[in-house]
Amino acid sequence: MKPTLSKYAVTSVVIVLAVIASLAMYHRYVTRPWTRDAQIRANIIGIACRVAGPILQIPVKDNQQVKKGDLLFEIDPATYVAGVNTATARLQQTQAKAVQAKQELDRQTLLYQTKVIDIRDLQNAQDTYVAAQADVAAASAALDYAKLSLGYTKIFAPVDGYLTNVTTSPGEFVTGGQGILTLVDSSSFWVAAYFKETQLLHVAEGGPAKIRLMGHDSQPFDGVVESVAWGIFVPDGSTVQMLPNVSQTIDWVRLPNRFPVRVRVTGTPPVPLRIGQTASVSLSGN
Repeated sequence: MKPTLSKYAVTSVVIVLAVIASLAMYHRYVTRPWTRDAQIRANIIGIACRVAGPILQIPVKDNQQVKKGDLLFEIDPATYVAGVNTATARLQQTQAKAVQAKQELDRQTLLYQTKVIDIRDLQNAQDTYVAAQADVAAASAALDYAKLSLGYTKIFAPVDGYLTNVTTSPGEFVTGGQGILTLVDSSSFWVAAYFKETQLLHVAEGGPAKIRLMGHDSQPFDGVVESVAWGIFVPDGSTVQMLPNVSQTIDWVRLPNRFPVRVRVTGTPPVPLRIGQTASVSLSGN
């Protein structure tokens, strides 16, 4: 009997230890959230032209790193140079007419003061001068617009970043508002980590995070929890389409929903970050 009791005792101890270990692991899983469902994200800037014309040059190439202020492409400025010249000439004409109108007003004022003409002639001269001043203002605004359009023929990088999907060549005719290039903002990389709703109680904004990229598990780097999404898209039509669409992994089992948690990268990654890289994120919890 004693060997049998001993076996029961050992089995019971093993079961108890397994239960304790399971509870401890579950407590750690809940209070110190971890997920391997995470991806690297970054802000993407669509570079579009504001004016139309054929592309004169593209001094950049696909996947090139650029600095803020670098020339990305230039539209043929010939038409817009001509526009500036035309607007300048128009302004000079209106200014000359305004000078003439002022001289005429001065003469009419003097004649009215000496009782040579009546008030109607003076008022006509005043109206002509006011109209001439308005023409000058309109011509000046047209010149400013022409200069602005000429400046838009050169498109510069608004931020430091990486060009991607460059498929345009010199000579292509583009229209105003047409997207030409895509720029990844190199200062905006962050991690979209998806945590179950049962874990969100222990996801604290401002809390520390450890990030590991796939293939570099032994080289974690630091991050900080910035925010937790306030909603996800629900396919029953009760929410708007612009909310994050987070699909369930098993359709026939009711699983807790997963919410995107935005994690800002603060440490130094082992390799350059790229949009779409797979990562895992562990948090310290509350």
